Amino acid sequence: MNRRRLVQAAAAMPLLASTIPALFAKTIAKTPPLGLRRVRPGDPGWPSDALWGQLGRDVGGRLVKVARPLDACRDAPTAAACTELFKSLKNPYFIGDAVGLTQSLGWVDAWTSQPSVYAVAARTTDDVVAAVNFARQHSLRLVVKGGGHSYQGTSNAPDSLLVWTRKMNDVALHDAFVATGCQAQAKPTRAVTVGAGALWAHVYDVVTTRAGGYVQGGGCMTVGVAGLVQSGGFGSFSKAFGLASGSLLQAEVVTADGVVRTANACTNPDLFWGLKGGGGGSLGVVTRLTLRVHELPETFGAVNMTIKATSAPAFRRLIGLIVDFYSHSLMNPHWGEQIRLRPDDVLKISMVFQGLDRSQAQAAWQPFMDSLAVAPEEFKVELSPLKIVSTSARDFWAPTMIKRLLGFISSDDRPSAPKGNVFWPGDQGQAGQVLHGYQSAWLAAALLRDERRPAFCDALFAATRHWGLSLHVNKGLAGAPAETIVAARDTAMNPAVLDAFALVILGAQGPPAYPGVAGHEPDAVLARQRAQAIERAMSELRKQAPNAGAYVSESNFFEPDWQQSFWGSNYPALLAVKEKYDPDGLFFIHHGVGSERWSADGFTALK
Repeated sequence: MNRRRLVQAAAAMPLLASTIPALFAKTIAKTPPLGLRRVRPGDPGWPSDALWGQLGRDVGGRLVKVARPLDACRDAPTAAACTELFKSLKNPYFIGDAVGLTQSLGWVDAWTSQPSVYAVAARTTDDVVAAVNFARQHSLRLVVKGGGHSYQGTSNAPDSLLVWTRKMNDVALHDAFVATGCQAQAKPTRAVTVGAGALWAHVYDVVTTRAGGYVQGGGCMTVGVAGLVQSGGFGSFSKAFGLASGSLLQAEVVTADGVVRTANACTNPDLFWGLKGGGGGSLGVVTRLTLRVHELPETFGAVNMTIKATSAPAFRRLIGLIVDFYSHSLMNPHWGEQIRLRPDDVLKISMVFQGLDRSQAQAAWQPFMDSLAVAPEEFKVELSPLKIVSTSARDFWAPTMIKRLLGFISSDDRPSAPKGNVFWPGDQGQAGQVLHGYQSAWLAAALLRDERRPAFCDALFAATRHWGLSLHVNKGLAGAPAETIVAARDTAMNPAVLDAFALVILGAQGPPAYPGVAGHEPDAVLARQRAQAIERAMSELRKQAPNAGAYVSESNFFEPDWQQSFWGSNYPALLAVKEKYDPDGLFFIHHGVGSERWSADGFTALK
């Protein structure tokens, strides 16, 4: 890296510059040699059986020869075992417990889930160190999987060695945590330390249901903790509590040289910053994270409503009503989740609230209900006029019997499944899905100003003529408390998130399917039609929000200019962190930091 590039990278990190003045002076740049190739099975450099055997002994017998579960269905697609497998693919816990599977089975014309050749089913940090060293020494393609929820397919790759952290799932609370080396600078705080393979359902069970605290995590309960935090991390209540990465206090990470490093604001602070939103699997293997535990509100609640407009012009007016109402009444820390606009002229409200009781939530929505009531010939409220429920926040994620009976929560249906293996019913559609298309964009709060709102609503309406969209208002921090904004600003995420009132998402998917399995083939024709419709819809939104940027974990596989889109002005600094801790590019993921220096499959260095 030349001096000019160092200066440019340092300029991109104004927050770090004051706390880590020597960061870039210590960076030793080294890019992978042009043409460097990783090895595949059958290549002369592929490790011998004896070497694999030694790795197995080094990790205490936890080296697994990975089976290909779906391959058997190619030979016998109508067999009972295949039928049972495709049924089980709707259980996210079944998928997560299978080393050879991923939560999504692929993306038409982008990727197909394919297992590694071998996996280290890690239980200790030493297991991870052994796997990292082995991959580096033998020029192997290395993959990391925890929850396996990557829409981009980053937790699988053929011909690779997998570090599988699912069994590293301990959860431990602290009453007075201080990060290593920060004793003179930080006050003790309530915190939770979580193994990299833990899932949010299990963390919420320990922190909230049992201990009465709140940790900012994911809305989907089967997402892995480490992957979510490293991508930035949003949950249902992020407008109040911020990014999951904003609550990160410390991480243990194995870097490409096989060294176990502690990363926090005082120790390896550059790496710590990069882990907070730089994307999982790019800078190292995170083995343990410690997150701040916040005070738990008394109640959480939800608002659900479906409104059908009787004509397209009425739907345009309905869009104007909900956008006006949101901008004036709901863009604050109390509210989160989704406002959905469908091509069939339907508005669906699926929102949550915190810090309010049910009567306060009812009062907040009354002006919107009144605006509908004056035009009953245009707006038909389906089912109940307004459904508002609330519960003790401590019980929000609790897997109670009444929730199961009423269908508010779903459970792992395997006979021996732990009681805490639960998930929201609305998330089951993601289990085993094959993506057809998916795009997202940050929507700046400036779009809600009086002078811009009509044109923005026109764009929303025009988009719905092609495809449905969802405004995830918890995935944008405009309207959040000042301390939440400060914490988010000190992460590697695209700064656009600070001023965004929502992340708009347009997506389409099909049921579990796999190429070559008769009766279960992905519908490629339908997928391409849907992807084109999504592109047309997003193009309408881009007229009002050009160069908006996207969320790395929920984005287009084919995202153009992805460095700018995912990280904006933070990308040069992230690349400098990558060059310092992984100069040879051991850690590669699709559209990850430094991936532009490798072929699309991660096997050949390009520059």
